[in-house]
Amino acid sequence: MAFKALLFDVFGTVVDWRGSIIAEGEAFGRERGIDMDWAAFADGWRAKYQPAMERVREGRTGWVKLDDLHHANLMELLDELVISGLSAEDIDHWNKVWHRLNPWPDTVVGLTRLKRKHILATLSNGNVALIVNMAKYARLPWDAVLGAEVAGHYKPQPEAYLKTAAFLSLLPGECLMIAAHNNDLVAAGGCGLGTAFVRRPMEYGPTQDFDMEPENDYDYVADDFLDLASQLGC
Repeated sequence: MAFKALLFDVFGTVVDWRGSIIAEGEAFGRERGIDMDWAAFADGWRAKYQPAMERVREGRTGWVKLDDLHHANLMELLDELVISGLSAEDIDHWNKVWHRLNPWPDTVVGLTRLKRKHILATLSNGNVALIVNMAKYARLPWDAVLGAEVAGHYKPQPEAYLKTAAFLSLLPGECLMIAAHNNDLVAAGGCGLGTAFVRRPMEYGPTQDFDMEPENDYDYVADDFLDLASQLGC
C-alpha cells in the first residue's frame, strides 16, 4: 500500500531542541549575568519530560497539555538549580522556548520536497499552540497539526497513532511514521503504520549513545530528510 501521509515526531527528529535551548540560554545568561552550564540545564529539563507524561498516561492526573507539563518541570528545575529572581514574564518566556526551536539544517528543504507527493502532519506530544508557533518560527510546511493533544493520549499509547491516522481519514497502513527514536517507531509499527528511522546522532549532544542506529526492521532508514525524500521519489 502506498503511503499517503507522512507523520512526524517533532522534538529531536524535526527540530534541534537541545542546541536551541543552549543557544537561547547562553544569550539570556550574558544579558542577565547568569553563569551556568546551559547544556546541563537543557538536559535536566528534558529529563523530566517522560516522567511528567507518564503520570498522565497512567491516569494519575487528568489530561495536561505539554506546555503545562514543561512549566511544572521548569519550576522544579529552577528550584533544584537554586535559580531565583525571575519574573513571571521571564518564566513564561523561558517556558515558550519550546515554541522557538530551530530546525535541523536539512529539515525545511527536506519537508518541502516530501510535501510534493505526500500529506505532511505532526504526530507529536507537543500541544497544538506549541507546534503551530514552532512551525511559524521555523517555517515548517505542515498540512496538519495532529498528535497527542488532539488524540487525548501521549505517545507511545496506541490511540495517539491510530487517532491521528483516523483524523486524516486514512488507514494506519497508509501512513508512514518518521522518527529518530526507536521506541516511537516500534509503537507506530505495532499499530500498523509504516516506519522510517531518520538518524539524528547529535540530538542529545556529542556523548549520545542511543538511537544512533535502527534497532529493528523499518520500511526506510535515512541519514536525513533529504535522503528520505530521495528514497521516496520526491
